[in-house]
Amino acid sequence: MTPDEIQTFFTRRDGSFLCARWGRPVVPVVFGVDDATLATVKGGIEAVVTLAGHRMAETDPELGANLMIFFFRDWDELPQLPNLDRLIPDLGPLCARLEAAGANQYRAFRFDAEGAIRAVFVFLRMDAHLSAMPAADLALAQAAEAMLSWGEGAFAAAAPLARAGQTVILRPAISGLIRAAYDPALPAVARDPAHAYRLAARLSAA
Repeated sequence: MTPDEIQTFFTRRDGSFLCARWGRPVVPVVFGVDDATLATVKGGIEAVVTLAGHRMAETDPELGANLMIFFFRDWDELPQLPNLDRLIPDLGPLCARLEAAGANQYRAFRFDAEGAIRAVFVFLRMDAHLSAMPAADLALAQAAEAMLSWGEGAFAAAAPLARAGQTVILRPAISGLIRAAYDPALPAVARDPAHAYRLAARLSAA
């Protein structure tokens, strides 16, 4: 990919650039699934964290868990969950907007004082489209989207997944960007679009 193409993955709606990675080990917790699906989802997360060269942990000293994934059927279920409105401000109005828009997923990122990712909240309304996806594929896609501060339109043209024969994998462009962004020589947070040149150089080297 060219630096210009890479920039589009991290450009926000307001035109600003932000490429941030996790600044702490990832500690996932999953709500609304059975034990078999739970193991599959956590396996997908672990695969992407390993791809990035990052770390997982048993607990986050500040939050307990910092990657929270919720599976549910209707947006109006979320405001009924105890204390969730303390984590997601204006939860009721947000769910109403998402329901009106017909959305089937939403991600909320939280950042630390330096700007690195501190926590991610993933909400998946299991409509016909998401329900038709194998759990392993859905987990892989959601893990990839939670690893970096992608721009809102990063996956508008193409999903993060691709098919290699009978196997579903991350698109090489996406897996390459994740690996490049987690290079220890690069900063955890970059707001200058010129950062895309650093990422492009590492993609070329790989």
